[in-house]
Amino acid sequence: MTQTPTGHSPAQGQARAQFTVPAQHPMVTVLGSGDSLLRVIEKAFPAADIHVRGNEISATGEAADVALVQRLFDEMMLVLRTGQPMTEDAVERSIAMLRASENGTSDGQETPAEVLTQNILSSRGRTIRPKTLNQKRYVDAIDNHTIVFGIGPAGTGKTYLAMAKAVQALQSKQVNRIILTRPAVEAGERLGFLPGTLYEKIDPYLRPLYDALHDMLDPDSIPKLMASGTIEVAPLAYMRGRTLNDAFIILDEAQNTSPEQMKMFLTRLGFDSKIVITGDVTQVDLPTGTKSGLRQVQDILEGLDDVHFSRLSSQDVVRHRLVGRIVDAYEKYDNENGTENGTHKGGRNKRK
Repeated sequence: MTQTPTGHSPAQGQARAQFTVPAQHPMVTVLGSGDSLLRVIEKAFPAADIHVRGNEISATGEAADVALVQRLFDEMMLVLRTGQPMTEDAVERSIAMLRASENGTSDGQETPAEVLTQNILSSRGRTIRPKTLNQKRYVDAIDNHTIVFGIGPAGTGKTYLAMAKAVQALQSKQVNRIILTRPAVEAGERLGFLPGTLYEKIDPYLRPLYDALHDMLDPDSIPKLMASGTIEVAPLAYMRGRTLNDAFIILDEAQNTSPEQMKMFLTRLGFDSKIVITGDVTQVDLPTGTKSGLRQVQDILEGLDDVHFSRLSSQDVVRHRLVGRIVDAYEKYDNENGTENGTHKGGRNKRK
């Protein structure tokens, strides 16, 4: 952090902006512990000089950079006024959103503050919110459509946000039950060789859904809700022949459905129900030659009224930042080599 008088004048051809942090907000909430947030901003705008004196922040540099820095601090203050802290990740994502808006690559008017302060669910002292613009649009689509597909790479929050919306709908009595399902596809392992009963064999496939539930509900209440049928977690095969009314239904790992399974599942929809289908079309574990129902359904239902496709990308990954770079690296390799997931389309184990 550089200390400088607020009267510092910009060089010719440069712009200058000054921002005053209201007294009710300690500077550490704006600059971060050990100036960590300030360092993120300085790294993002290397050509701009950002100076702090007391509760005054000034930026000098190219007009476009200075304008973005000014907008960034305005957005940060809007977030802080809600009582939500700013993090390094939130600042980085805010800068990316502002730049996309400035460059015309964003097709909406949502601001970083609108994205970062949209609460979905509060549980056990933590609040679940979208962290990126595409995540916000995904959540909004779930509110506004009966069937929503969340398609994107690992770590983009597809399943987690859908689960949060399901719990929210249950708690607000919009639905009477939650149904969570996955296809029990043998991703390189054989179910028959696993020990235990059928339920014990399929439990590992459903474990991520249980884990998300434990994040969002009192763990002691989950067995009671499952025993009463208010929450049901089951393999996709168990959906056949049913009509699901008054329910929030999530099909996870949908890239591993066959076209027949996808049609079967979609036609389970009953009255006053909502369906969210999530999957990553780059990680299909079906046997060679079996078409993914998630890939096919995009061609069949795209544009159908009350059906929405939300597509997330590596920019929406909210795990370790290296995950996003890994996703991009695989996509680049596949584009250059005509492969899928790093392997040739004609055979999963063939090498060049």
